[in-house]
Amino acid sequence: MKYWTELRSALAVARLGTVMAAARDLGVHRATVNRHIDSLERYLGLPLFQRHARGYTLTDTGRDMLEVAGRAEELFADFVGRTTGLTEKLSGSLKITSLSGVAPLIIPVIDEFHQKHSEIDLEFIAEEQLARLEHGEAHVAIRAGAKPTTPDYVVLPFRQIRFGLYASDNYIKKNGKPTARKLNDHEFIGPPNTSTPLPYAEWMNAEISPDSYALRSSNQQVITSAVKQGLGLGFVAEFEAHNPKLTEIIPPRDTWSVTLWLVTHADLRRTLKVQEFLRFARA
Repeated sequence: MKYWTELRSALAVARLGTVMAAARDLGVHRATVNRHIDSLERYLGLPLFQRHARGYTLTDTGRDMLEVAGRAEELFADFVGRTTGLTEKLSGSLKITSLSGVAPLIIPVIDEFHQKHSEIDLEFIAEEQLARLEHGEAHVAIRAGAKPTTPDYVVLPFRQIRFGLYASDNYIKKNGKPTARKLNDHEFIGPPNTSTPLPYAEWMNAEISPDSYALRSSNQQVITSAVKQGLGLGFVAEFEAHNPKLTEIIPPRDTWSVTLWLVTHADLRRTLKVQEFLRFARA
């Protein structure tokens, strides 16, 4: 494809932020990367980057380019994974890590992957601490929240988790069924009245009286467990709310959502087993 080499250079600069980092990642001289970007911009007749002392930032055209080139790269990686797999046997270990609270979303992917590739030794680490992929602590990480921007990380969208407001049967038996109009007549479980990444925290701070809280916690698993126990009303992830003992009070909203990202290191992305797992996860 014409200008594919130039696109790869531009994509590397967009991801890594500097020509030097892109050149190092691609294994070429920085002058080559500069030449590729200049050539691509001349061909398009539009700038892809804004140059400044600290590096390069994308223009609107550059962001469009990043999306298109990123999709093309993913499609090609998928093709390579499928065709290489015909002659190269998958083997070795694959270590995956995520927050423990999202394990129910990861286990089905791991199960499907194992059914197809039982020769791979799988390890799943579910903990709050973030693995350092550049130090080999994991092959693939599932991260929640804002898109990770660590240099040399390859980041792909995985799932969107939405939250809704729920009450348990135990709570309703003791206190009656809440209505959206009279929420402050009830008790709540929610995050502390401080900065928190939980996507519904801002709404709770604005709508729920501080005196209405039976329990505060910044840990979503604690909140979910307390809601199921009947301690109060609280937000539960949509994938955990399919429970006959939970009653929906306010349905999930897109504004009460968090994105999960599949993250690997650029060097690890080149391995067949990582490519194959990412393909399964995004299927």
